[in-house]
Amino acid sequence: MKEIVRISKSNKLNPRYMEPYKILERLGPLAYQLALPPEMEKIHNVFHVSQLRKYLLDPSYILSDQPMQIQGDLSYAEEPMQILDHKVKQLRNKAIPLVKVLWKSQKVE
Repeated sequence: MKEIVRISKSNKLNPRYMEPYKILERLGPLAYQLALPPEMEKIHNVFHVSQLRKYLLDPSYILSDQPMQIQGDLSYAEEPMQILDHKVKQLRNKAIPLVKVLWKSQKVE
């Protein structure tokens, strides 16, 4: 177990399937070599076909870009449009007001 590289800090919350990666080469009838990012360099990049899952294109996953006015210091201004919800979270010694805001640069909450 000491030699096994964990992908995340917590083994309990380790994801079963990760994001899609490009297949570089088919090494045999059941083995594929993947192009992994630099942060996963300690993981062997050859996987059995049973560990891979076919990527299904989801057209709703594609996000549309909205034009933004970016200033010289690479920041942009956001303006609140509407307060959607507000509540007070009560802790033992203090109360924290929480506010849900719809911003002008965002189309969804």
